[in-house]
Amino acid sequence: MKPELKIFKIGGGIIDREADLMEFVRLFAKIDGPKILVHGGGKGASDMMKNLGIAPQLVNGRRITDAAALDIVTMFYAGKTNKQLVAALQGRGVNALGLSGADGNVILATKRPVREIDYGFVGDLNEASVNSGLIQQFLHLELTPVFCAINHDGHGQLLNTNADTIAASLAKALSKEYAVSLHFCFEKRGVLEDISDDNSVIEKITLNNYGELKESGIIADGMLPKLENAFEALQFGVSKVVIEHALHINEELKTTLWLN
Repeated sequence: MKPELKIFKIGGGIIDREADLMEFVRLFAKIDGPKILVHGGGKGASDMMKNLGIAPQLVNGRRITDAAALDIVTMFYAGKTNKQLVAALQGRGVNALGLSGADGNVILATKRPVREIDYGFVGDLNEASVNSGLIQQFLHLELTPVFCAINHDGHGQLLNTNADTIAASLAKALSKEYAVSLHFCFEKRGVLEDISDDNSVIEKITLNNYGELKESGIIADGMLPKLENAFEALQFGVSKVVIEHALHINEELKTTLWLN
């Protein structure tokens, strides 16, 4: 039987509120066994861009990253946010290790080709992107990796990669050795049928009704890449994918995704 591994991804809605972030850190620290944390960046990078006269650009929940934007997101994601999380976890007794994809060549990305949209310095991942052997060594040393959304191309270029994609890619790569549960945590209890009603959680979504929910507009914007990555992870052998509130990870009310 494979050992269990829990991978949690948190987004900006939690990162932007210090009290909520520290509560999530408290809950995460209490989780037994090997675990990994992946984080997005929050609004700090976008606020700095606006202050510098740079308009943040998002398409279907994905950031367009030109050279100036890359400098700023690297500072916030790989620097300030990552190290604050590592320090907070250390304060809770979790031996956390902050990582970008460039550190130890742990995640190798390729620059997204220009098609209908030029995403700039955005990295895409494939099956060979994740150095799962090195991550397993970290886990065997009882270290808890904390990944930001910055990766590299192996030729000296940093790339910004969607944090949901990173979490799903880690889950897929490590599912060969672990029974992986992937948890997307944000400021709602799950995928909501009515965005104004926090209790209207759709508790089960299959690959079949995902298309219907997308066409009806119930699933849109930043939720799209989250679910696309989630279903791909399930198809690659990840045991379970859950979308839940970052401050209620022990509660039963959440969205669980299934292939059928």
